[in-house]
Amino acid sequence: MTIGEAGGALRRRRYSAVELTTSALARIERSNPTLKAFLTVTGDEAMAQARQADAELAAGKDRGPLHGIPVAVKDLFYTRGVATTGGSPIYRNFIPQEDACAVARLKSAGAVMLGKLNMHELAYGITSANPHFGAVTNPWNAKHSPGGSSGGSGAAVAAGLVYAALGTDTGGSIRIPASFCGTVGFKPTYGRVSRRGVMPLSWSLDHVGPLAGSVRDAALVLQAIAGRDAGDDSSARHPTVDYVPEDEPVKGLRVGFPENFFFERLDAEVELAVRGAIARLESLGAEVRPVKLPDMAALNAVGRVILLCEASAVMAPHLKNRDQFGSDVLALLDQGRLVPATDYIQAQRLRKRMVREFAQVWSSVDCLIAPTTPNTAPRIGETTVKLGGHEEDVRLATTRLVRSMNLLGLPALSMPCGLNGAGLPIGLQIIGPAFEERLILRVGAALEAGGVGIPRTPLS
Repeated sequence: MTIGEAGGALRRRRYSAVELTTSALARIERSNPTLKAFLTVTGDEAMAQARQADAELAAGKDRGPLHGIPVAVKDLFYTRGVATTGGSPIYRNFIPQEDACAVARLKSAGAVMLGKLNMHELAYGITSANPHFGAVTNPWNAKHSPGGSSGGSGAAVAAGLVYAALGTDTGGSIRIPASFCGTVGFKPTYGRVSRRGVMPLSWSLDHVGPLAGSVRDAALVLQAIAGRDAGDDSSARHPTVDYVPEDEPVKGLRVGFPENFFFERLDAEVELAVRGAIARLESLGAEVRPVKLPDMAALNAVGRVILLCEASAVMAPHLKNRDQFGSDVLALLDQGRLVPATDYIQAQRLRKRMVREFAQVWSSVDCLIAPTTPNTAPRIGETTVKLGGHEEDVRLATTRLVRSMNLLGLPALSMPCGLNGAGLPIGLQIIGPAFEERLILRVGAALEAGGVGIPRTPLS
């Protein structure tokens, strides 16, 4: 069921929030030993919240579409009275005294919180093969990666353990799990969703957003969590709108097909599926036109420098405890400490210029459409992937098409657009101008309604 379907059933009293929550907790108990999507299950608290939701709905108090709907959050979000580890033993015993802003807003919307989701250690990686709490597996095939760093969020949604989840995206960490797990993942504009109470990885690149089973479900979660937060200096003052798409036509929309970068070195099945989705969008009346983009490889290089430096600065107080880090994360943190301050300053200067250059793209198109990842989910433990006849590092390949949007701060949606021959999901990415979340969701919803997606769930 979608959030809308479950919410309708709650209001018709076909189901109760207690029944939805009990069913979700049972699925977690059955599936989590293999999936390892959850680190902490807050069953008692969830049942109390579900009973409260039922009582409120029965009394005519309706908090909105998420009222009584089971959700969960990446274990990077502060949760009052519940351990928040960041996927690291450094924070194993950290129990926040308040909720992150986004968590508080979900609770205010009546969502039922089932617990905290597994992730790549400190959100610094794309596999979610956490050496301390166990590797998250892909619901479509347990031998394959769910992506990261929000791998537990993607796996939990794809496996039907929750209706939606929160993740964070610093270099693709919402969109990569969405692509690999066959869910919808949305990275809003930088500052659109408050980061207060979210453990940082990179102050200028981190974004908060939802993962869900459909475009409309992702929009419903965004509607609940978006908006100005005076407690977050990076929170945008730009006004929010109604993000939930209706049955709106896309006829006449100018959709950009990148002539450079995004369709280079792709898995053949990924390219075929994405081109099929583009053709479907054209059949719905959108005008798909080629567009030349600025130097995206340079954008990625600048983004990597900034992330290396900022992540190492964030974790500097803990680097004396080297045995507390996994080897891959420690290597990246050490690498960041070797980058000269002058390189970081130059990277930030180049970033400002590149933001101005990329802004010119929107004079000729309304949004862009491209693959999310050039490959489908690799097997757990694989370090290279073959694309376009060349072997590439898995991490660099997987982040190649998503990292630049963190540097630019632009909103980007990943949605499924089919399965490959091995039955693994393929991700499609829609990118738009700053604060045009509604436009992106409108395009995604039109594609979804037009039959673009996946034909079944991983557990069907």
